[in-house]
Amino acid sequence: MTAHLLIIGDEILIGQIMDTNSAWMSQQLNLRGFRVTGKSTVADTPDAILDGLLQATAMPTWC
Repeated sequence: MTAHLLIIGDEILIGQIMDTNSAWMSQQLNLRGFRVTGKSTVADTPDAILDGLLQATAMPTWC
């Protein structure tokens, strides 16, 4: 199984806070048999979230 982390938050994008949850989540997913294939951070807008979801779930071009 694979996973792609989608981090949502303007405060992360502008450096107001650090994204420490992604490292923990990646470790936990790995321990449960997932292969983390990527991580994306998007803004707090519906359009940015939708774009992030679409990109995270898109079929790789090499398949």
